[in-house]
Amino acid sequence: MTDVLTREQRKYNMSRIQSKNTGPEVKLRKFLFARGIRGYRIHYDLPGKPDIVFTKKKIVVFIDGCFWHKCPVCFQEPETRKEFWMKKIQSNVDRAIKINDQLQSEGWTVIRIWEHEIRKEPEKSVKKIISLL
Repeated sequence: MTDVLTREQRKYNMSRIQSKNTGPEVKLRKFLFARGIRGYRIHYDLPGKPDIVFTKKKIVVFIDGCFWHKCPVCFQEPETRKEFWMKKIQSNVDRAIKINDQLQSEGWTVIRIWEHEIRKEPEKSVKKIISLL
């Protein structure tokens, strides 16, 4: 199946994809705030640009998009330009592993939460974070 959008339209659509303050990220922060957890930073300057950082406890939280990070539960391969997208997505997965190793070697605890986990069971994600605090 060919792409229904022109090259310029696709480029515009892709440029609109946010990397900060995404829906799942904001939702998780609201749940943390509601539970009284406020001692965190967002988009702290660390390798991988974690979404939430608890500097005193040295805990970083990444919220991974199911498509961009190849979620084992709900990832669907793209229909078009499969080779290009799979290479890009695999590089995201490889980079995440490298970032995890780097942060852990520096003494950080790394938590990775899938986008669908926040969408379906946000309280479970919050409890995962609270258990480490």
